[in-house]
Amino acid sequence: MLKVLGRPNSFNVRKVLWLCEELGIPYDRENWGRGYAPTSTPEFLKLNPVAQIPVVIDGELVMRESNAIIRYLAAKHGAEQLYPSDLAARFNVEKWMDWVAYDLTHAMRGAFLGGQLQEAPWNNEWFVGQGRRDFTDCIALVEDELARSGGPHILGGFTLADIPLGLVVNRWFSVKGFDKPAFPAVAAYYEKLTERPGYRAHGRNGMP
Repeated sequence: MLKVLGRPNSFNVRKVLWLCEELGIPYDRENWGRGYAPTSTPEFLKLNPVAQIPVVIDGELVMRESNAIIRYLAAKHGAEQLYPSDLAARFNVEKWMDWVAYDLTHAMRGAFLGGQLQEAPWNNEWFVGQGRRDFTDCIALVEDELARSGGPHILGGFTLADIPLGLVVNRWFSVKGFDKPAFPAVAAYYEKLTERPGYRAHGRNGMP
């Protein structure tokens, strides 16, 4: 059985748990990370030298990096609609996943970790302000794309791209402390995702 190491309130762990829910993949989960077993122990560092969660173990394969993990799981379980084998279609999925992993991750450090949680070193006033502006600009881009394409998901049908992006959108609606523009297409996307049991369990579940 798949083993997932990581606390259930972790943004990146939730990607894996949501996909497992979508595909009906059974798993055992152990609590690691902030507030639980530290990822700096020799035991954990043997599994992941960068000391981050999640770590997912599938037989002899030990995996890190949440986007790489969900790509692997979708491919292994033949989830063609979520992660197509056609390279052009797969590229369209991966470009959104990689954009979330870079641009939006940096923005959320300022807006959420610094601005809302007041975590050092992210709670620098300049960094918080810049993060809030960048977060808003990124969600505006999602709004434009959804409005242009008509949705209901970022690529029309539900794909693997919607898992990291859906968690970002949940955080957008959860984060506080600054004025946010109304984005009606993003709001409709949020409601559409909420129809999915996996999103209600691991995305829009009361946690930012």
